[in-house]
Amino acid sequence: MPFDRYDRLILEALQRDGRKSNVQLAAEVHLSESACLRRVRALEDSGMIDRYTALVSQPKAGLSGNVFVNIGLHREEQSELAAFEEAVKSIPEVMECYLMTGEFDYLLRVVVADMADFERIHKEALTRLPGVARVNSSVTIRTVQKKTELPLR
Repeated sequence: MPFDRYDRLILEALQRDGRKSNVQLAAEVHLSESACLRRVRALEDSGMIDRYTALVSQPKAGLSGNVFVNIGLHREEQSELAAFEEAVKSIPEVMECYLMTGEFDYLLRVVVADMADFERIHKEALTRLPGVARVNSSVTIRTVQKKTELPLR
């Protein structure tokens, strides 16, 4: 969907604070309240705004660790990929899962409380996923940057 300067300003403002009222948003982007609301609704209807959510603090939720896990499957057949993808969705600690090019088939970001928690997830869930041949994990030391705002041009 093509969007103009006002749509970009609206999207940038809502990415910073999705709870902003329409009155506040309209004032910030220099539009009337009705024009601003129409644009927000159009952005929602088009799917440009996917959903609204709250960002929960990982450390305060007791999940301060991130582990990036590379998964290699036995075969890259469509049925095996589909079975893996459906099963990985049932693991609550898997926050992100990407089908990759390169040495491994998938990259996962897993949130954990500590290394004992990761060992449990590794043993009880990751190695039991369908088609898994190899699991390679990297534990983060600290987060340098984590963004939620997309750069809009």
